[in-house]
Amino acid sequence: MSGRIVLFGATGYTGGRTAEALVGRGVRPVLAGRDAARLAALGERLGCPTATADVTDVASVSGLVGPDDVLVTTVGPFARLGGAALAAAVSAGATYLDSTGEPPFVREVFELQGPAAERSGARLLAAFGHDYVPGVLAGALALREAGERAARVDVGYFLSGRGRWFSRGTVTSLIGIAGSPGHTLRHGAVRTENAGARLRTYEVDGRPRPGVSIGGVEQFALPRLKPGLQTVDVHLGWFGALSGAVHAASRLPAPPAPLLGALGALAGRLPRDPSAEALARCRSHVVAEVFDDYGTLLARTRLTAPDPYALTADLLAWGAARALSHGVTGTGALDPVGAFGLDALRDGAAAAGLTSP
Repeated sequence: MSGRIVLFGATGYTGGRTAEALVGRGVRPVLAGRDAARLAALGERLGCPTATADVTDVASVSGLVGPDDVLVTTVGPFARLGGAALAAAVSAGATYLDSTGEPPFVREVFELQGPAAERSGARLLAAFGHDYVPGVLAGALALREAGERAARVDVGYFLSGRGRWFSRGTVTSLIGIAGSPGHTLRHGAVRTENAGARLRTYEVDGRPRPGVSIGGVEQFALPRLKPGLQTVDVHLGWFGALSGAVHAASRLPAPPAPLLGALGALAGRLPRDPSAEALARCRSHVVAEVFDDYGTLLARTRLTAPDPYALTADLLAWGAARALSHGVTGTGALDPVGAFGLDALRDGAAAAGLTSP
């Protein structure tokens, strides 16, 4: 292995867990960031080298990353802070993974940066965590079972348990994308659609759970696995009884910038880390259902995992280590199944705790 794994965000919550997951796999990533003192302390504790660089500066990131390297970033909100690292990876022809769950950034990777990455030989794997690897994997497994009649895939994400599940960074990202255009797959093409525009119910743990529509990787990935697929919807079930209100709000104008700024300031006062006790009780549930042209259910896949942050860290660590040791298939904006193969992804996800119930 001539390349390195370079990790930005290791002094944050998700990035710190990702660094630990990489070390647990016997990999010593280069921990990169602006705060040399905090990085040095973390590097000494984990036995990892460090480098001072600014993830928001293309030239700074480019100085660390070459074509044989794997760049991993967990620094968000990605709409505001993620563009420079992405551009640096594309320019270098490197492999890139991130932890974003932001639909506009996902769409930028596939539609805007993907063609440039094909030209440079870069390999882009956006949203390689709890959002949206489980849905791509569940959808791919369900499509394999469904056969040739598959025309539509619905994917739902849900959490069970109680308590403060989310980190400050997650809440800040959710506020940052409020009112931003989402996307869906309709009539075989990715189309703009407001987040929350569609509402449907899934059966999760034996009871009905509502979810509102969001854009994800699935709308780009699943049609690659099943050419001719007409519809892909992804639903987020984190809002519970408030899902109806989120759905209704999707018809309203985007929130004004001052309101989003005020909400962002409030989010900045939240604890950085979610409650460890809440995460210990939390489980993630992903459901993928495949239908034919007439709405007949052809296949259903259910996957579960503990603690979505642990899942994200372990998936990023597996993906980065696998990319460094075995490479990935293809160039440009890639999906997890296309990059690693369905069986390898299933096994890697299972090792991270994502399994059938």
